Amino acid sequence: MKFKSLLLLTVFTFGAFSTPAAAIETKAKNVVLMDFDTGTVFFDKKADERMPPASMSKLMTAYMIFERLKDGALNMDDEFIVSENAWRKGGAKTGSSTMFLKIGDKVKLRDLLRGIIVQSGNDACITAAENIAGTESEFVELANEKASELGLNDTHMANSTGWPHPDHYMSPRDLAVLASRIIREFPDYYGIYSEKEFTYNGIKQENRNPLLFLMPGMADGIKTGHTSVSGYGLVGSAKKNGRRIIMVINGLKTMKERSEEAQKLMLWGFRDFDNYTVLKKGVKVVNVPVWLGGDRFVAAVPDKNMVLTLKKGKQKEVKAKVVYEKPVSAPVKKGQKIGTLTVDIPDQDSKTVDLYAANDVKRLGYFGRLKELIKYFLFQNIN
Repeated sequence: MKFKSLLLLTVFTFGAFSTPAAAIETKAKNVVLMDFDTGTVFFDKKADERMPPASMSKLMTAYMIFERLKDGALNMDDEFIVSENAWRKGGAKTGSSTMFLKIGDKVKLRDLLRGIIVQSGNDACITAAENIAGTESEFVELANEKASELGLNDTHMANSTGWPHPDHYMSPRDLAVLASRIIREFPDYYGIYSEKEFTYNGIKQENRNPLLFLMPGMADGIKTGHTSVSGYGLVGSAKKNGRRIIMVINGLKTMKERSEEAQKLMLWGFRDFDNYTVLKKGVKVVNVPVWLGGDRFVAAVPDKNMVLTLKKGKQKEVKAKVVYEKPVSAPVKKGQKIGTLTVDIPDQDSKTVDLYAANDVKRLGYFGRLKELIKYFLFQNIN
């Protein structure tokens, strides 16, 4: 005999409501502030707009190199040869960012990476692309395939350098995700982004990232960009008290504006937001009734912590809704999914996690089941 199950909805909050605070103002045309650990974008301004990224797109060029270093296809001591094409399109005579490479130079990859990351050298990018894939265009095809694989849906590369092109674009959100992946996946190489200067062939150039100088001990990357089309931009990363923020800004009019807005937004992100653990792995959320079980209830627990990035004071506005089948039929196995919990977060999309049985619950024996069935029939129609 089967009995109709009911879905039970339990709603609870983490406290009383507080007064929402106004968002920060910024001169940047495009902005993303993202928490590194939670992946939460807690402030955005045209985050999904496809924009000219300028040299910020060199993050993809570096990602392609890091991936090959990690899997052993490349070595830091590998020597790359500088072609005439790389020199003509990205060398000193172009007036663009350059490593000042010369035709025929044999450059070790460890130096070439610093030419790309610290000096933002276009000649370094083209040299790397040609030596990895044969031609820059073939390298770009590989980069676009990788962007698609990484889920960067608003990214398309037309070159390895970020030189203006109508088919070369990235969104601020894609840049933030890519920066986060570089930090997480390539810790052995990410440290290059914190180097403040690099000298090659006797020519010393400083890292253009203003946060490295304005926020010492906190900022450790990641890449600037500028063309007349894009304006001044920056993908920045900084860490304070164990919490890391990824920032993307673009469309600023001057280097001074870029420096001021970058520091202001980053400090605001640390000052006004924090991470809060609202659910802990294995800790009971609710007791779920068990039908015909040896125990009347089983605890429903998450299998991982839930950490939320929230504006300080707004943690009390978070609401949680638990949905489960009432009752769940015995036997119940430990780890069996028995419900879901949805968290409604101020100014963010809701998040849902599954809830699981904390322990086994055996099915009652024959006489125990019979007793429960009799009770059900006797009392189900009593109001």
